[in-house]
Amino acid sequence: MILQTRNLTLQHPGKLLCRNLNLTVNPGECWAILGRNGCGKTTLIHALAGLHQAKEGQDPSVTIAGMAPGQWSRRTLARNLGILLQDEPGEFWGTVYEYVLLGRHPHAASMFGWQADDLEMSSRAIEQMELAGLADRLLVTLSGGERQRARIALLLAQSPQCYLLDEPLQHLDLRHQLGTMILFSELAKRGSSIVMVLHDIGWAVRFCDHALLLFDDGHAMSGSIDEVLKRDNLEALYHCNLGEFIAGRQHHFFPQTVPSV
Repeated sequence: MILQTRNLTLQHPGKLLCRNLNLTVNPGECWAILGRNGCGKTTLIHALAGLHQAKEGQDPSVTIAGMAPGQWSRRTLARNLGILLQDEPGEFWGTVYEYVLLGRHPHAASMFGWQADDLEMSSRAIEQMELAGLADRLLVTLSGGERQRARIALLLAQSPQCYLLDEPLQHLDLRHQLGTMILFSELAKRGSSIVMVLHDIGWAVRFCDHALLLFDDGHAMSGSIDEVLKRDNLEALYHCNLGEFIAGRQHHFFPQTVPSV
């Protein structure tokens, strides 16, 4: 499934977030979206999912397999596109297992119960996120990191072709950050399309093959990791002096000085 933008422009009152963005995400690609706080990363994820309207007069500026998100039925769209939001409205008062099962709704054969495949895929997702020991716990009793893993497990149970992930690593400890990045990079290798907002350049360098940089003035830069994640580009992006070292074949970056804020 190909996800594309064509001359996409996004605005908030008083701020241009993105101007004439042309982007193509192909099956099997893993994209990192990088940028400073408030540059429009979350708004872009919402726009790619059809949750945020682009500038008037652009129709369609976002297409999924050649169709605008609004042209798909909700059920069919959810089978093909999954989104992990930063914040989830409301509370779910069931167990972790019941929560993860919600990801199977787009695939449900009927309204009268779950099929064996639904139960199997939900259990597998719970195991992938190391939640088997918490499956019978109420979701509201989990820590922030545990709940984030449950949210990712729900998305894995949904099993879409394209994953839109807004800061999937938030609240996760180092072990589970690594496990999550390995998991999504493996999904990309099996043909899924992955687009994720990240703040750690190191994870992008290690696990992603493409990057999109969103600058404060609304312009963007996109391409392969090797083309885009260069020190000059990243210093301009973050307004921060960076050091650089090479480990294996990968370039890694770290802040050399702390800018005044």
